[in-house]
Amino acid sequence: MPRLLSGYSQGIFPWFSADDPILWWSPSQRMVLLPGALKVSRSLDKVLRNKSYRVTTNQAFASVMLLCAAPRDEQGGTWISPDMVTAYNELHQAGYAHSFEVWMDGELAGGLYGVALGRVFYGESMFHRRTDASKIAFVHMARHLFAQGVGLIDCQMPTTHLASLGARLIERNIFVQQLRQRVSQVLPATVWDYIYDHEPSR
Repeated sequence: MPRLLSGYSQGIFPWFSADDPILWWSPSQRMVLLPGALKVSRSLDKVLRNKSYRVTTNQAFASVMLLCAAPRDEQGGTWISPDMVTAYNELHQAGYAHSFEVWMDGELAGGLYGVALGRVFYGESMFHRRTDASKIAFVHMARHLFAQGVGLIDCQMPTTHLASLGARLIERNIFVQQLRQRVSQVLPATVWDYIYDHEPSR
């Protein structure tokens, strides 16, 4: 666990590929979401307004990790190995790793997990079992954490999906500077008491 926390604090994260050991990565450009940059399309805004759902934090961390680790057809496997599941569950028990869950009709419909150090949140993975559930989790995560004073959400690797939500690439040296400013800042523990119930207007 100390090695993981040390790596994150320096802008390094673990990555796993089939037949390879777990390696440490620090790409030359980093995908990040900054305060005020979140983009919510009209179609996603309609989903947020018109669906019934509940958003919670840390109510089902182990389940979120396992569902994120489930093989996905388009990827042909998963990079979240059993060792990584064990390590991040230990981080969760120690108060560093956190999950956002989306519930629909009483069932876990989607969510995400990541690591929080100071006022930085390092997003790790998302999943959905219902359409748009992971997007709902991401929007609530970003809005809530930014409102609580988090100054940087690390999205790690670039994807068109993250770009559509407002994330952008920054150079590694700028990313490391941002970390140095924020990882030692204190984030109130009450941040992780978040519960949001939404029912569409009739």
